[in-house]
Amino acid sequence: MTQPSSTESRRFQLILIKPSHYDDDGYVIRWWRSMIPSNSLAAVYGIAADCAEREVLGPGVAIDIVAIDEVNTRIKIPKLLRRLERNGNFGLVALVGVQSNQYPRALDIARPFRQAGLPVMMGGFHISGCLAMLDGKAVELDQCRELGISMFAGEAEGRLDTVLRDAAAGALRPLYNFLNDLPGIEGTPVPFLPKDYVEHTLGLSTSFDAGRGCPYQCSFCTIINVQGRKSRFRSADDVEKLVRMNWAQGIHKFFITDDNFARNRDWEAIFDRLIELREDEGIPLGLMIQVDTLCHKIDNFIEKAKRAGVTRVFIGLENVNPDNLAAAKKRQNKITEYRRMLLAWKAQGIITIAGYILGFPADTAETIRRDIAIIQKELPLDIVEFFCLTPLPGSEDHQVLWKAGGEMDPDLNIYDVEHVCMPHPSMSKTEWENIYREAWSLYYTPEHMRTLLRRAVATGVPMHSVVKLLVTFATAVPLENVHPLQTGILRLRHPSERRPGLPSENPFVFWPRFLWQSLRKNILFASKIVHLTIVAARISRKDGAMHYTDQALTPVDDEEEDTLDLLTKTTGGTSAVAHLKNVARLTAVARAG
Repeated sequence: MTQPSSTESRRFQLILIKPSHYDDDGYVIRWWRSMIPSNSLAAVYGIAADCAEREVLGPGVAIDIVAIDEVNTRIKIPKLLRRLERNGNFGLVALVGVQSNQYPRALDIARPFRQAGLPVMMGGFHISGCLAMLDGKAVELDQCRELGISMFAGEAEGRLDTVLRDAAAGALRPLYNFLNDLPGIEGTPVPFLPKDYVEHTLGLSTSFDAGRGCPYQCSFCTIINVQGRKSRFRSADDVEKLVRMNWAQGIHKFFITDDNFARNRDWEAIFDRLIELREDEGIPLGLMIQVDTLCHKIDNFIEKAKRAGVTRVFIGLENVNPDNLAAAKKRQNKITEYRRMLLAWKAQGIITIAGYILGFPADTAETIRRDIAIIQKELPLDIVEFFCLTPLPGSEDHQVLWKAGGEMDPDLNIYDVEHVCMPHPSMSKTEWENIYREAWSLYYTPEHMRTLLRRAVATGVPMHSVVKLLVTFATAVPLENVHPLQTGILRLRHPSERRPGLPSENPFVFWPRFLWQSLRKNILFASKIVHLTIVAARISRKDGAMHYTDQALTPVDDEEEDTLDLLTKTTGGTSAVAHLKNVARLTAVARAG
């Protein structure tokens, strides 16, 4: 019997892999349920599904898509090799959304596929950032070339067709560089993952980007150099489409990954459409968005965010010292507006989450301790996420150090914003590492967590949501030694997933230790849940709980700049207040004239 040989008789196997990275013991960070869904995986899956529907490889040529997020799914390479072999090795392994800290792991995943002669492609922020800011060979990109891994820089909308056709023809190019030709995203295939994949995340949530690009110039940021400073947006129709696609499979919680949704010119049209879906059609939307510190100045933005289903908002606060913000070119952050902005969100009963960077030039262990105490007392924040200032490849900070031959750690695996990767002008590496770990225990003290729960009752924030977040952010670093954004439920390890170059452990040692550590950590985790749940219940039942107030919840007084530590304890703070007073004085003089 003659075996078919034409491409029309075969099924192209597209294997999309979002790699994790290694922990300090050299094991892949993987969970039974992960916290953050991968928007990169969802975006590429949506584009690939559209390619399959349009039969871009020719009439009758099917494209089978497999999506693996290694943070919550073990990559079984032998099984994938057999799948490809059964289909005549007609396919492509694509490592998507690879960040710098995931790059070493991505290379390790790619090796066995390349050894089998299979086409492998890699894209994401590391490759795009290096090609955008460096010489095209720096930061280990030559390892891709040596392994024969095709590199993809830029975004895949409108470009994946070409890549798939080249892979099917056995003619994959070494480099696809679209950084100078970023596509519009309105009307393009929307990010989407089938429920089978989404079920591996906590709360059955998924993600999408309503826009890309950012006009600001923060020196530590890679987004502006990869996605550009000119913003590009999806339409309200696009957003409605992806919401309906997900609601059809029972998913209604979304993380909108835009670096700053408040600067999306179509924010109101998108919110209005989401409000219709929520209020008129009963889709119980739950959204988390990211915004800047000036979003409260946009008329109706916060009010419509609440109606659209926003329950959590992430704010890139970054620091409370204007000197540090200026050094990082984050001049758009005005500490004099922090309290107004945060109180506006609290007035809507929305959980406030802030990113806070440790290791700016003016930081010391003492000033960091002081600033955390100021935040606890004077800012109505619920959750604070601490990060180490990291010269990420693709950022201006990294480019400046690289060009100057400055000292940076050579191990990309630790460029995860929780490890120290470069020297600090006034702290040793050990001091910086120690204050990073200490920061979590300083903020998430038992007393302050009780205060946060009291504020939640007084501002109408759902207590169960605050309890879940407090448990996660108070325990991730001390129990799992990973940043809370990298955590999940039930840490999983396997001896085969240890980083190459490290010794393999005896299974009779590995498994008993792993089981004992898992039991211990999960008992402590469960006890924290029980404890905070009991505390929350007691606070909720306490007489007058709804009327609780403290300095952080007190309405802003125009005279408070003379009394708040936020505005008086740093040189930058006093200068910022003096500048505001001078502007007010000159404005008054101008009006009088």
